[in-house]
Amino acid sequence: MKFTKEHKLFIIVLIILVIDQASKIWVKTHMQYGDQISIFGMDWAFIHFVENNGMAFGITLGGKAGKLFLSLFRIGAVGFLIYYIRKLIQAGASTGVLVCFALILAGAIGNILDSAFYGLIFSESSYHGGLAELFPEGGGYATLLHGKVVDMLYFPMIDTYLPEWLPYWGGDRFQFFKPVFNVADSSISIGIISLLIFQRQFFKTPVPQTEEQPQVAAAINSVEEE
Repeated sequence: MKFTKEHKLFIIVLIILVIDQASKIWVKTHMQYGDQISIFGMDWAFIHFVENNGMAFGITLGGKAGKLFLSLFRIGAVGFLIYYIRKLIQAGASTGVLVCFALILAGAIGNILDSAFYGLIFSESSYHGGLAELFPEGGGYATLLHGKVVDMLYFPMIDTYLPEWLPYWGGDRFQFFKPVFNVADSSISIGIISLLIFQRQFFKTPVPQTEEQPQVAAAINSVEEE
């Protein structure tokens, strides 16, 4: 069996999804909300269990309506990414560009799974209130598309207090890097950053046309030029 570009990209997406979902399920069922475990004994790298209702790095939209809108937006974005990646393959885009988009797609799907299904299959995780149960008898903690995204990667590489003599911020606590995120967030960030830094030619050079799909290449080039 010959592996096509589609097969290779599917494998990349599948591997990331397995790692993302396995880590989230393990944290959800083995840690209480707010629990923290040091990674290899380091004082700046932790597994820290939190959940959020919104986008990457804890950004949120208000209320149930905002949560529903965000979930539907994610689903629409995933549909567009799949469509766009297929067009890129047909137009002969480079492997590097395709891998970047595959990373973004995998991360988007990973967080959609949390939002769509975790509320149905898990019990609530309360702050230091016991472990969540998978497939609880009484049902999950939320309805379809209203689940919370599980975050656990926390790397406060700098955690200190600013000197008192500093105007305005003197004595305030300063942390870098403060957000708590997950494997899906990391995949999206790596894909976008790699695309911007290592695949800059993608934004400058028209996607090469193929004899079979000249209209596809023309459409993609028009998108890039906007």
